Amino acid sequence: QVQLVESGGDLVQPGGSLRLSCAVSGFTFRGLEMSWHRQAPGKERELVASITTGDSTEYAVSVKGRFTIARDNAKNTAYLQMNSLKPEDTAVYYCRATFRTFKTYISWGQGTQVTVSS
Repeated sequence: QVQLVESGGDLVQPGGSLRLSCAVSGFTFRGLEMSWHRQAPGKERELVASITTGDSTEYAVSVKGRFTIARDNAKNTAYLQMNSLKPEDTAVYYCRATFRTFKTYISWGQGTQVTVSS
């Protein structure tokens, strides 16, 4: 069973930076597509960034140029570097692992709170 544990959420001022980490266990990490999602109060969960097993990345328009997703297969960890943070980035951030074979298997982390406020 795949387990994901996020860390790195915090209170930060506008314009600041944070790096979120997602540690994965229970599966061969290099075979997983990894993505970060977020959910703000009263809003639906949305995709922020994703990275494939081949290191191809995609970003939501709202974070492109400010956020960077990365993976370290040796450490079984995915990262989300967030720069130039804005109040509208405030949300619970979730890590997701996707394994695609003849079926698609998805696992979620428990979430980490990011608050951008002065």
